[in-house]
Formats: sequence, structure tokens, C-alpha cells
Amino acid sequence: MSRKIALATRNKGKIAEFERMLREYASDIEVLGLNDFPDMPDVEETGSTFAENSLLKAREVAEFTGLPALADDSGLCVAALDGAPGIYSARYSGVHGDDQANIKKLLLELTDKPSRRAYFICVVALVFPAGHPHHGEEIIEEGRLHGEIVAVPRGNAGFGYDPIFAPTGFALTLGEFGPGEKDAISHRGIAMRAIAPQISALLS
Repeated sequence: MSRKIALATRNKGKIAEFERMLREYASDIEVLGLNDFPDMPDVEETGSTFAENSLLKAREVAEFTGLPALADDSGLCVAALDGAPGIYSARYSGVHGDDQANIKKLLLELTDKPSRRAYFICVVALVFPAGHPHHGEEIIEEGRLHGEIVAVPRGNAGFGYDPIFAPTGFALTLGEFGPGEKDAISHRGIAMRAIAPQISALLS
């Protein structure tokens, strides 16, 4: 019998990433995305930090679904833009989830900037619903990946800002990495490897 966890996203790419990484630790865990809960209302990300937003999402999804919930808040922080887009990464252009518009705006703002240093950050939060033996426990882990923004998007893999982010020490952008290759070094992979053993140990 599989154990179930609700993942606080409708992004199919992100769901696939989490499934791949969880499989390394517990092949019996079934990952359900928010598409499996069509009546789940959108969670307003009112937090001022990645950790606050990931906890907000995990708490509301756990309450709505009655399942342990895993949420992440991820973003790109660019040094020359004082850390922007930061927590607003997914809606940087003004429209949530418009990857092309977000990339276009970011590249425009970096025109003539002397530095293109940046890092991706992912904060994951695990929350348990009422009635669960571990209700009240909230677990947070973080991962970062440093690199720089390239001038022209490259690669069709991944999502978000992947085509314009080249990790330190690599000539390729994340958009040119294969799925397993990206998981091995990504901010989300780092955070997930930190929390996955705890998910496996605590899920009932």
C-alpha cells in the first residue's frame, strides 16, 4: 500500500522533479499534485521570505487535503538587481507563470550591468494534517545553487529561468541539462535530498 503526500503545486515539471528525487528514498510514496484536488483554492503567498511562503502553502494544503503536505518556494536572486526577482520570481513580469515574459524582463534589466552573478534558492516545508501522529511538526530545508545569467536563453529542458542560468563550473544552462543531471546539482535537488529521508521516516 502506497503512502501519499500532497505537493503544493500544479506545475507538472516540478511534480516530476519531486517524484524522481523521492524515488531515491521511498519508492512507495505517491505524490499528488494540486491538479488532483481541483477544488483546492489558490494559496495567497503573503510571506516576506521563501520560508514563510513555503510554510503558508504547506499548511493550507495539508488542511485542505488531509494529507501530509510538501511545499516549496523557489526563486532566482540576482546580485546586480539587489536580490530581485527573489520571492516574486514566478510573477516578475506581472503575470504568474509566464516564463518567457519573466526571462525577457530580467535580461532587459541586466543590460549593461557589470555583474551577472546570481543564485537559485529553494526552501521546502513539510507539514502534517490534523489527526496525523506528527501533526504540529513543521520541517524546513533549504538548497542554493550559484551561477550566472547568460545573455541569450539556451535549452528547452526545465522551466522558469533555467534557460538563462549557468551554474558555476558549467558551460551549459540548466535548460540544457538532462533531468537526472539537473537533479544532481539543483537548488531543489539539494533541498529535497535534505528533506526526503525525513519524509520517508515520518510518513505513515
